[in-house]
Amino acid sequence: MSESKRADKRRISRRAFLRRMTGFSVAALAGASLLEACSPPPATPTPAPTAPPSVKPSPASATLSDALKKRKSATAFQPQPLPKEKLLDLLWAAWGINRPDSGKRTAPSAMNAQEIDIYVLTSEGAFVYDAKANQLTAVVAQDLRAKATTAAAMRDAAAQLIFVADYAKLRTGSQSQKELYSACHTGFIAQNVYLYCAVEGLGARFYAGVDRAALKESLKLRNDQQVVFAQAVGYSKE
Repeated sequence: MSESKRADKRRISRRAFLRRMTGFSVAALAGASLLEACSPPPATPTPAPTAPPSVKPSPASATLSDALKKRKSATAFQPQPLPKEKLLDLLWAAWGINRPDSGKRTAPSAMNAQEIDIYVLTSEGAFVYDAKANQLTAVVAQDLRAKATTAAAMRDAAAQLIFVADYAKLRTGSQSQKELYSACHTGFIAQNVYLYCAVEGLGARFYAGVDRAALKESLKLRNDQQVVFAQAVGYSKE
C-alpha cells in the first residue's frame, strides 16, 4: 500500500474514533443529567434552636406511661441542691421552647400569650428562667425559700418554683378571665414538672399557700405581675 493511502486510512480512523468518543461523551452527560434529576433535592438546613432540648429520659423510665405511674407529690425533701444542668433540664421540660421556629413552648397558653414566668428560689438566691437562652437570670442574691412556704417539710427543697403571671401579656379579657387563664397555664406547666421529676427520680409538690405579698416585694414585681402558685422540687426523703 502506498504511503498516501496509509495516511488517508489513519485520518479516517481518527475521525471515526473522535465520532465514537463524542457520542460517548454526550451519552455520559445525558446519563449524569438524568441521575441528577432523579436525585432528591438537597435538604434545607434546619435553623439552630435558641434553646436546644436537653431533657434525656432515663432508659428505665422513658415512656409516658411509666412517668404517669410514678407521678406523685413529695411530702418531705432533702436539703441537697440540684446540679445546675438538671435544674435547667427540669425548667426546659416545664416551660422551655420546643419549637424554635415559632418560639412555642412545652406547655400550652391561650392565644400563645406565654404570660407565665418561673422564678426559681434556691440557697444561692432568686432567679428567673429565660426560656430563649435556657438559662437562669439572677434577680436577688438572697435565699427567699422561707418566704415561699410556711410548711417546714417543704422548706428544705432544693428549689421553690414561683409561677408569676404577667397580666400585661394578656391583652384581652377581664381581670377575672386573665386570672383564670393564668391559673390553667400554671397547672399545665406544673404537670410537666411532675412528669420530669417522676422520670428523673426527683420529688415535687405543688402548693397554693404562698406569701404572695412578701414575694411580690422581694422579687421586685410590677403591679401587673402576680404570684399565682408555687412548686417545691428536689430530692425526696421518701
